[in-house]
Amino acid sequence: MSKNLILSLTNFVRSLERLFLPYGGHPPALALAGFQHEHSTSSNKRAQEFSLKELIGDGMLWAVPKHRRSVEKRLNRKFGYPEYVWKPLKVKRNIRSCQTCGHDHELGVLCPFCYNKVLKETEQMQAKIQEKLGLDPVDKEVIVLYEGEKAEQTAEQLQGKRIVEMKKPRPMWFTKNLLQKSTQQQSEAKEVKPSDLA
Repeated sequence: MSKNLILSLTNFVRSLERLFLPYGGHPPALALAGFQHEHSTSSNKRAQEFSLKELIGDGMLWAVPKHRRSVEKRLNRKFGYPEYVWKPLKVKRNIRSCQTCGHDHELGVLCPFCYNKVLKETEQMQAKIQEKLGLDPVDKEVIVLYEGEKAEQTAEQLQGKRIVEMKKPRPMWFTKNLLQKSTQQQSEAKEVKPSDLA
């Protein structure tokens, strides 16, 4: 209690001195001469050394937190709110196993294992097409046939088409209808027949 009282009194006296004696208690002429002398010596010192304390001085530091974050707020920022956003890992309930290969994948997403298989096979087909036909523009339809499939095709089916043969048997999962055209030729019939009526 007594320390606080003494500190407050000394602060009060210093503030009064600053108000009534603006030059620190010295006459104005002596204070001005002292200021010039201090200014010349301080400029020499500044030229010699540079410190962060001189740069900041009595300045104010901005963007510094004024209050400590509470534990509750820290944990909420770290883990989220269970009822709104929960940041830790959750159990995935949309995992299904692929009916073709048996690997697990998310519901509504292609099986990555099957997709990589198809991707590698199509890359091999593209490399074979480029090796056989080069980079010439394709003016005819290109058919990719595996081992033993050329004998199954008739001459009419192969007429006017460019044939690329793969020197390996067709994979079990790679069906023949994957390379068939999905668009059909327009029919000339005027009648519209309903189908799949209950």
